[in-house]
Amino acid sequence: MKPIVYVSGTFDLFHSNHVKMIEYGAGFGGTLIVGVSTDELVCTYKNPPAVPYEERATIISALKYPNMVIPQRSLDHTDRVKDLNIDVFVVGDDWRGKYDYLRDLGVEVYYFPYGEGVSTSKLKEQITEQYTKLKSTADKHENPEIKKP
Repeated sequence: MKPIVYVSGTFDLFHSNHVKMIEYGAGFGGTLIVGVSTDELVCTYKNPPAVPYEERATIISALKYPNMVIPQRSLDHTDRVKDLNIDVFVVGDDWRGKYDYLRDLGVEVYYFPYGEGVSTSKLKEQITEQYTKLKSTADKHENPEIKKP
């Protein structure tokens, strides 16, 4: 029997490491469910996402890998694992150790290694730096004198 795989994430400012993690989940060969954290959930532990939930869920739904995209409203996945009979749980390695308790429910837990590559936090920092630099040069000028004929 093919496994039911659940990939968990916020997927804000969608980037290549998000794709790689979803591809990794798809590689288990079963039904792939992607849980996208709602704005309300994200705001309980960090700043709000730059991209609203509905937009993020639409982006994930457009990918070829997921069989289903669902809202993720809690960081505790005990009920979700039981309700959906999840066999495999995949999340980014920035959550390492946080979901080990799912192994007690018979779930294989994998922490996908983002490594040194791109991340949403790095993208936000880069965008902020570039915008600040651009704004400081673009908004510092005097209006030119008007030449009358």
